[in-house]
Amino acid sequence: MGRLNKVMENPLFRSFLLFSAFRAVYGTVILVVTLFLATNDNTPFWYSIIFLLFSMVFSRILFKFIKSRWQKDQTDVVT
Repeated sequence: MGRLNKVMENPLFRSFLLFSAFRAVYGTVILVVTLFLATNDNTPFWYSIIFLLFSMVFSRILFKFIKSRWQKDQTDVVT
């Protein structure tokens, strides 16, 4: 159990877990919205392309915000 705790306390591993969870949830939402936009007869196909481009930029900003808040919360717990 000591080895598992050591791995779980590693900041790189914890960051990887946070990133994976974020991508799983955010990616699912993006796929559903893109599917809706692409299959809707009332919207042109390029709306889904613009939405995907916007989501690429927005996800980077959102993840940096979440990561900074998460790291701040982790340092508050330790001190």
